[in-house]
Amino acid sequence: MKKNYFLAFGLIILAACSPETEEKQEKLPLVGSWKLLTGTLIEAGDTLVTDYTEGQEFIKIINDTHFAFLKHDLNGGQDSTAAFVAGGGPYDLEGSTYTEHLQYCNFREWENNSFEFEVTIQGDTMVSTGIEKIEELDVNRLNIEKYVRIKE
Repeated sequence: MKKNYFLAFGLIILAACSPETEEKQEKLPLVGSWKLLTGTLIEAGDTLVTDYTEGQEFIKIINDTHFAFLKHDLNGGQDSTAAFVAGGGPYDLEGSTYTEHLQYCNFREWENNSFEFEVTIQGDTMVSTGIEKIEELDVNRLNIEKYVRIKE
């Protein structure tokens, strides 16, 4: 009888320590499509807040391994607000630390750089905060972005 208790106890301990338990840790629900609402850049004491809901649109698409972002003006590229920006690459997620490895970008000098952000998600809103730093381009700024999940 005691052997059965020890065997059952041992099996419970083994199940609790299995690698599957670690894999079941809840990850941030990043996967999906996101619309950028506002972006705040703080650099050298100056703050620039951009409303991405007026005259332009910016989306970020995240799957299990990669991210992509697309931005364009809403005037069909027909006036001084004409703009198109795109980029993407793989990312890492460790807890709430989201690191983008920018592999593709129409601003080619930004390629092959990594940017680390702390991400929070509450309901359908995601906020990412991190430093964008590229010494060769003299870029060193705090970037705070607020997104809303695009519903399917």
